[in-house]
Amino acid sequence: MPQPLRPAALAAGDLVALVAPSGPVPADRADAAVGVLTGWGLRTRLGEHALGRAGYLAAGDEQRLADLNAALRDPEVRAVLCLRGGYGVQRIVDRVDLDAVRADPKLLMGFSDITALHLALWTETRLATVHGPVAAQFDKGAESPTALGARLVLMGSTSVVVQADDPTTSGVRVPGRSAGPLLGGNLAMLASSLGTPHFPDLAGAILLIEDVNEPPYKIDRMLTHLIRAGVLAGIAGIAVGQFTECEDGFGVGAAEVIAERLAPLGVPVLGGLPIGHGDQHVAVGLGVPAVLDAHAGTLEVAPVCR
Repeated sequence: MPQPLRPAALAAGDLVALVAPSGPVPADRADAAVGVLTGWGLRTRLGEHALGRAGYLAAGDEQRLADLNAALRDPEVRAVLCLRGGYGVQRIVDRVDLDAVRADPKLLMGFSDITALHLALWTETRLATVHGPVAAQFDKGAESPTALGARLVLMGSTSVVVQADDPTTSGVRVPGRSAGPLLGGNLAMLASSLGTPHFPDLAGAILLIEDVNEPPYKIDRMLTHLIRAGVLAGIAGIAVGQFTECEDGFGVGAAEVIAERLAPLGVPVLGGLPIGHGDQHVAVGLGVPAVLDAHAGTLEVAPVCR
């Protein structure tokens, strides 16, 4: 698999752009993000439409796209942090300025709906990105595990070792050890990206999946869709993050469905990883080498930054 395009780590004084390519963001949560980032010695700039609202979107497609592309094109900006997930990236992702990304690779962080952007940047430019909190989640506090984990990835150059200890999927485990680039993110976004130019080649990769508010039968449907489409053939392993608020009235849990659908693939599978929509969650690189050890219960992910 081609080598990832790695951006530089953030340093004190660097400018971080805060954009909202998906759903609307409350002003107080954006303020919390600014407070944490300035506490790290960074400068911040809000996108022009970052605090707007157009129904379930932060602004119209043209406005959200303009903010994102402006950040990607600005040579002073060294990282682009998405303020929120929700929905909306797929509506604009085909018009992201990929030439700007190739010419000046920057850090980009987010998760959930931002998975569509991660996938596009990987398939089109091989940019290594950060599957981590949206910046509005810095309202948990500068000393929260969520904020500290993001700082480690954005401002450091060490590997991240994630221990499987999250209860939502802790029962999912198929023994084994595998290595490969970590790709993926939100399961619903992965499933809805099938058939688009931005679904990645997963041969030899470790696939990361997580989700929220999806009942087990829908998780079953999405995993079955991926299996039937043949895109999991040749995969090296599967890292299962948090599946939060995924209960239903049928007495079947998300972890049970995930284990039942993935075990027959015959590759190592490790659940219980605190990555996703939990109260606190860990930031990890996408597109960078990773080692999944289901026996030890760890996922080790190489640095995103060069």
